Amino acid sequence: MSDRTNRQILLIEKPKGKLGPEHFRMVQGTIPEPKEGEVLVRVCYISLDAANRAWMHGATYRAAVETGSVMAGGAIAEVIASNAPGFAKGDLVFGDTGWQEYAALPAKHLQKLPRLEPTTHLLSVFGIAGLTAYFGLLSVGQPKAGETVVVSAAAGSVGSLVGQIAKIKGCRAVGIAGGKDKCQWLTSELGFDAAVDYKDRGMFPALKAAAPKGIDVYFDNVGGDILEACLSQMNLNGRIACCGAVSQYDEPSGAGPRGVPGLIVVKRLTLRGFIVMDFAARYGEALADLQSWVKAGQIKVQEDIIEGLENTPRALVGLLAGENRGKRMVKVG
Repeated sequence: MSDRTNRQILLIEKPKGKLGPEHFRMVQGTIPEPKEGEVLVRVCYISLDAANRAWMHGATYRAAVETGSVMAGGAIAEVIASNAPGFAKGDLVFGDTGWQEYAALPAKHLQKLPRLEPTTHLLSVFGIAGLTAYFGLLSVGQPKAGETVVVSAAAGSVGSLVGQIAKIKGCRAVGIAGGKDKCQWLTSELGFDAAVDYKDRGMFPALKAAAPKGIDVYFDNVGGDILEACLSQMNLNGRIACCGAVSQYDEPSGAGPRGVPGLIVVKRLTLRGFIVMDFAARYGEALADLQSWVKAGQIKVQEDIIEGLENTPRALVGLLAGENRGKRMVKVG
């Protein structure tokens, strides 16, 4: 295999401010040979997530991405050759392949995937996005029927699912998104009860009108000023599921939220950060529910598929700017 080329995208500079395509470079590498215990895979679909940006700042729940290395990222891939028991040519897997066409990875770091159509659902509703929405809302947020659930970045891969699951559980679902079109999409297509445009100067009164009985559960994907606005409207014993802080990934020194300690004490709030891997032992339970809800039409799946490995940097920059509706991914090749 080594005589064929392996296109790779490297992170050539860590941005000090906003991320741009100029921080990446495409190179021609060689296709690696799998060592003992490794599997060679061909990358099919690369997952794009706001967390990709956070990895450039330093170690998080994974090691930092260093300059000069292949940009990190999870992907659906097909096994080309295996030097590990339990994996055979043709198997479909999920793993941290990075932004490249081929990767040789330890078998212990790969998750075998079922064959289903469309395959892309394995990255969206049946993948990290769906599992994050499921456990973040139900296990961390613990909503009860009749309560109000608010979710930020509601038109994104996770947020769009959080609101729909909240509705399935009998809650009032309020989404916060950027722009009138996205807000209209949330209410008319996905069944949210209300949507608030964070780009509107009147966001605070709009949020109050959308959640007239206050907020019981806030699913936070953005941090910053939006977290601050929601904190002030939380009900007594409210729960906040802290999933991400996309508003601060390009500007890590960003301000807010202010007045947090006092609000937490007075309102007896629970703020809990989580990552989806915390719930790995319960993935089967979540997938059974998600699959039944999709089959019954209770969840509508929106995917945003960008063609071509070379477009991955721009696709991530666009995701951070809020271009996408639903799960954004790149189809390689």
